[in-house]
Parts: sequence; structure tokens; C-alpha cells
Amino acid sequence: MAEREKVAHLLRRATFGPTADEVDRAERAGYQATVEQLLAPAGADQGAARTPAPKLGADPYQDLPKKPTREQRQRAQQARKEQVQQLTHWWVDRMVAADHQLAEKLVFFWHGHWATSVQKVKSAALMLAQQQTFRRDGRGDFGVLVRAMLRDGALIHWLDGQRNTRKAPNENLARELMELFTLGIGAYTEADVKAAARALTGWTVDRVDGTATFQQARHDGGAKTVLGRTGPLDADSLAEVILAQPAAKTFLPARLWFRFASGEPMPGPVRDRLSAAFAGHDVTALVRALLLDEQFTATGGQLVKQPVEWLVGAVRQLGADAAGDKQRKQLYQGLTRLDQVPFKPPSVGGWPSGTAWLNTFATQTRVQLAQALSAAASPAFLERLSAAPVAGRPEALARLLVVDAWTDRTRAVLADAGKDARKLTVLGLISPEYAVH
Repeated sequence: MAEREKVAHLLRRATFGPTADEVDRAERAGYQATVEQLLAPAGADQGAARTPAPKLGADPYQDLPKKPTREQRQRAQQARKEQVQQLTHWWVDRMVAADHQLAEKLVFFWHGHWATSVQKVKSAALMLAQQQTFRRDGRGDFGVLVRAMLRDGALIHWLDGQRNTRKAPNENLARELMELFTLGIGAYTEADVKAAARALTGWTVDRVDGTATFQQARHDGGAKTVLGRTGPLDADSLAEVILAQPAAKTFLPARLWFRFASGEPMPGPVRDRLSAAFAGHDVTALVRALLLDEQFTATGGQLVKQPVEWLVGAVRQLGADAAGDKQRKQLYQGLTRLDQVPFKPPSVGGWPSGTAWLNTFATQTRVQLAQALSAAASPAFLERLSAAPVAGRPEALARLLVVDAWTDRTRAVLADAGKDARKLTVLGLISPEYAVH
């Protein structure tokens, strides 16, 4: 594989959608240097600085009287909805603008991994606080992240942790902690779930300031046996027990492989290499090992872009104007129709993958979005595309959209539209080669 194809593959997976100029720089730097730049980018993230998190203010329900009228409740509900929409628009803007793309992509990964929905949490502030935890702890010691998430107000509310007391243990958080977040099915027993639920008792969510607080009177301080260890386990010691399990060394590597490399099962030798890299629970060491693994570079064409990846990548590559209220609303509605709105995963299992995104309705929606994106494409993008001879414009488009090559069938379709740069762009964005990367 040529160096440009290798770095293009790397950047398609490790970012939301590389521009042609970013691929040019990576080709000059080389593959390994590009990996290190992605993991430890130099300088401040100027793009992120230009898109600061919104100041959401207090939960609108806090100001309601003890016996609110129907109209007062409706106004509070609408105000909550507007806060969530503001937060969602901000994050999509930041995905586009961020210079440190891998850091942003990892936040998106963690959002799908610890899948928490604002539709139940009903607090934009809690969702923002959770995301800040991903940004702070998501690239270091996984144990630190696990312990932080067991104190996360949004996750606790999402999985009914505030209802988990010594008198009435609730198993939801304990079960998903082991099944979906750290170990996987088959690595624990029902007895482990029951005991782990007791270890997690006592945590409640303060809806005023969004923090999780520990109430000793609600906690079961007795001895519990989880995964073979007995003691007066609490949230921190439970996390320690879980992360000491052999399954913990392979579960997260498999999840990262699934989202960044391939929907196919991770080969045994790759599993062994990544597990060894993750022996110290260092997420950055694990991601480095994944991106540098020889099998990673052989996974081209094995992932379907998630709608967020497709849309954000297109905005970045076209330099499309997505900053206005009208454009934001259009993109938000598009993600809604494609069933992937940030902060609203469908379940604790996160979003689907692969061919689930390739249905007729999704294709129709992508056509509409591609038309809007093409209309908003930057003059620089259109000039670079139009500068190529008409016969060479399909190849020029492939370079700008970071597609390695078109099939003969797609090239023939693109060739017929070569004289119209905007129509050509629409066809490129809805092509199979752009959807599968």
C-alpha cells in the first residue's frame, strides 16, 4: 500500500473526515509520525477555542413553584428542549472545528460506549458534565475513567443508580458496568451483579448543581463477594476488582477495534498485541498500538461511516458554511432523520453499526443533505474542483473527499456530471465509496 493510501486510511478512521491538505501533510510526515501527532498534538486546539461550550444556566424546572400550572410546566419543558438543542449544535460545531481531531473522535467513542441519553436524563448540564469527564479522563488511565463514571450524575440517573439503596438494591448500573462497559457477557455471574449493585448503593444525583453525592445511610457497608473477591466493597474497590479481571484486558481493545478498525471479529494475534499494550490500563497506549498495528492498515472498506461521521466529515472537507442558525437546524434535522443525534443514543448499548446505516430512507436523507452541503460548499473547494479538466474531475473529487479510488460504475456516473461541480459533489457524497471507509 502506498504511503498516501496508508495515511488517508489512518485519518479517515482517527478523525471525523480528513481534508486533502491534512492528508498531504500526513504523507510528508509519514505514518508513524502522524500517529504520534494525532495522539499528542502540538499547541492549543484553536478550533475548539473558537467553539466554547455553551453557558446553559440552571435547569428550567428549578424555578417552578411547588404547584406549577400546566403552562409553567410547558414553558420549562420547552426551555429544557432549547438547552439540549443548543448543546447538540455546539458539539457538532466543535467536531467540525476541532484541530485535535482524534481527541474529539475519542469523546464521541466514549459517548457511544457509556451510552447515556438526555431523553431520560432531561438535563443538558448533566450531559455536558459527562462529556467533560470524557475529555478529562478519556485518554489516560481507564481505571480513573471508570471510577469517575461511577460518580457521573447523568449515568447514575440514566441507569437508576439514584434508586439503588441498601434496602432496595437496583441492579441496572452494576449489570451494564460489567456487561457493556468493562468485561462483556459471560465474564460475570448473576451473583456478581447482585453483589456489585450493593457495592454501588448510596449515590444520588443533586438536580440543582448536577453533582452526584454519596449518602452513607443509603449505602450497604456489609461484605460482598464480586468476581471472587470478598470485602466491604464500594464503588472504587468494585472498579479495582473489575479491572483486575482477565476479560478487562480484552474488552476495551475489542470495542475500539470494532469502532475504529473493523466490524469483523478482531483476529487473535491482534487481540494479544492490543491486550498487552493495555496491560497498564493506559487508553493512549492502547490507541497507539491499534493505529500502529499492521492489521489495522488492512481494514480498508470494513466500516460504514456513522451518520455523524459522514456529515461532519463532509462539512470539514467541503469547507461548508454550517455556522448559521438555518444551517445548524438543517444539519440537526438531518441527523434526526438518520437516527443518530448526539446525546440521544437509542439505548445503553449505543448506536448500531455497519449496514444498519445503509437503508433506503437513509440514502434518501443523505441525498437531501448532500444537496444542502454542496450548496454551502466553500468557494475554495469549488475552485479546486473546477480547476481540473472536466475529464479529470472525478479524480479531483476523490482527492478532495479522501476517497482512494472510484469503481468503474461510480466513475461513469461522476463523469456524466463532470461539468457541474455542485452536482458532481452531491454524487460523490452519496457514493458507496464515500459511505464505506
